[in-house]
Amino acid sequence: MNTTLHDLREILNIYPAKFNAISVQDFAVKSAPTKWSKKEVVGHLIDSAQNNLRRFIVGQYEHEPHIVYQQDFWVVANGYQQYSKSDVIELWRLINLQIAHVLENMPVENYDKECKTGEVHTLEWLASDYVKHLKHHINQIIPGSFDVRYP
Repeated sequence: MNTTLHDLREILNIYPAKFNAISVQDFAVKSAPTKWSKKEVVGHLIDSAQNNLRRFIVGQYEHEPHIVYQQDFWVVANGYQQYSKSDVIELWRLINLQIAHVLENMPVENYDKECKTGEVHTLEWLASDYVKHLKHHINQIIPGSFDVRYP
């Protein structure tokens, strides 16, 4: 969990400024009507964070909770394309700070508790996978940021 937390903290220290350096136009442009803009990719990361935050908390006290979401619906329902660039970036930053806080305070004995996401995984595995997922999508926003293959 230490490596996962270190990577998450590094992302939160570096990438809000990098996202803010992207022009408003480039952040909002869609390469096709069915593709997400960079702003919507960050929105998707917010949705992922919300669902994973729930997994990291509920998974500590419920036996194998089943927490899934429909990512495309969430992005549309949240209307991230209409958000200001600064608000979507700040919301992403803040919810990830909360995840880092929850993971830092998670008792070690809870790392092996499990949650269903379509498959059953430990909370520790989910935390590691969450950071890989972040890196994957950050590469979509700023190509070449990470050497990661996901999934």
